[in-house]
Amino acid sequence: MGLRVLAVDDEADFLETLVKRFTYRQIPVTAASSGPEALAKLDAEAFDVVILDMRMPGMDGLAVLKEIKKRHPLVEVIILTGHASVEAGMQGMSLGAYDYVLKPVDFGELLEKAKKAHERKELNEARSRS
Repeated sequence: MGLRVLAVDDEADFLETLVKRFTYRQIPVTAASSGPEALAKLDAEAFDVVILDMRMPGMDGLAVLKEIKKRHPLVEVIILTGHASVEAGMQGMSLGAYDYVLKPVDFGELLEKAKKAHERKELNEARSRS
């Protein structure tokens, strides 16, 4: 099955750009502008990879990541972190994120990581079935 992405960021322009870039490459992508909205979409629909911003008002990225891993443990998460904060990315990985990407985002790098995260999800699903 093909890669299905959920992009989560409270910056509308950035989120719109992400959606356009994945759509242009014919990768199905759904947008969410908050943690609670992202969790509701994950509960309603199947996704392979979540691209998750760390800094969001209300429910921050780490809280969303913990909830994703609790409810949907096989879904892979790639963290977006700005402010040159490698620390937030590392913290996210210790909580089960696949990887992290620094903002401003190199879309080629993000796309490669999303594809690799999707491969890992498929391998983990195959293992859990056998």
